[in-house]
Amino acid sequence: MDLQESRWKEYLKNLGWVLAIGSLIFTVVVGGFIVTNLDHLGRLARVVKLVESDYLEEVSVDTLIEGATKGIVDSLGDPYSSYMNAQENEELMQQIEGKFGGVGIILSLKDPQKLVVLRPIKNTPAAKAGLLPGDVIIKIDDVDATTIDQEKAVSLMRGNPGTNVTLVVYRESIKQNVTVPLTRENIAVPTVEGLALPGNSDIAYIGISQFSSHTALELNEVLRNMDISKYKGMILDLRYNHGGELESAVGVASYFVQPGPIVYIVDKGGNAVTKASEGNYLGIPFVVLVNEESASAAEIVSGAIKDRGTGTLVGTKTFGKGIVQTIYQLDRGTSVKLTTAKYLTPNKIDIHKKGIEPDVEVKLKDGEEATLSPTTKAFDTQLTEALKVLRQQMK
Repeated sequence: MDLQESRWKEYLKNLGWVLAIGSLIFTVVVGGFIVTNLDHLGRLARVVKLVESDYLEEVSVDTLIEGATKGIVDSLGDPYSSYMNAQENEELMQQIEGKFGGVGIILSLKDPQKLVVLRPIKNTPAAKAGLLPGDVIIKIDDVDATTIDQEKAVSLMRGNPGTNVTLVVYRESIKQNVTVPLTRENIAVPTVEGLALPGNSDIAYIGISQFSSHTALELNEVLRNMDISKYKGMILDLRYNHGGELESAVGVASYFVQPGPIVYIVDKGGNAVTKASEGNYLGIPFVVLVNEESASAAEIVSGAIKDRGTGTLVGTKTFGKGIVQTIYQLDRGTSVKLTTAKYLTPNKIDIHKKGIEPDVEVKLKDGEEATLSPTTKAFDTQLTEALKVLRQQMK
């Protein structure tokens, strides 16, 4: 035996010990999972092998892993949990930041089986092209939009500024399909609007359309620019607000509730984390407008206000989304969004699938549209009632 052969044998012996120790650690850490799920893992491995050996077309390993990962999350049956490929993950991050390339459409939550336009965002391609609330998107380029979910539809409509997308929508008012060619633009969505309520110079109107990562900062800037101290009352409009970022909701709620709990976040083990006011309470009379499309983070704010008794909720029962999603970044720019907790209002009420009842119930009339950020004194029924309630509080 020469010196080189001796060294190789020693190396292989040491490598064997390393692998043995590694195998032992692996068995201790995940052994329970493997023993419990050996049949399932064997089935998965067999399917992969069958695809590799017998399937007619060539399929990459990346495609199989992507499909398996998506399938695992889809099997949860949770509409709020999803696997996102690199493009979808990037688009979600852009949405959280409030900046993305797209056409400027907000979809309704009311019927998840349809892609119904809730409203086009002001000064975006969708608004300029004349898309209307209630339009039902039935085709996105060559894709049948009646067979896809909202996340997929949003992904298809977004893209690089300057690129084109064609929508076909069904418009109930004329009972016809309308083809709408659009050119994507950079969409920077302002989430907070503030103005003096037309005809009521002593009343501030604040409309919040969603909760992005910068909404609380936007609200602070709007209040400062308006010089909120000169107003005797405020109307906070959270109608058609589908929610967004948790911390942003806590930051906004801090302006409307006194120091103390805003929301409790409860994980699967029953462990609760208290999110409390940041101490920015304005202390002026106010009314909150809510409706059946006020959801998630919007319900955190309105739930805190109702339970803490600092304002009056006017409108209709909210959507009822009382669960929290966490985004986990994976490899190659992908991510998985999972429902990881539920939230409870300050009175520890679980509103999921129940919604929040307003203090004063008022419905819009048939065919009536909400006057969001009103420019005239022609207010909708809910806003009119909100003003009436606020005036009574201010006496």
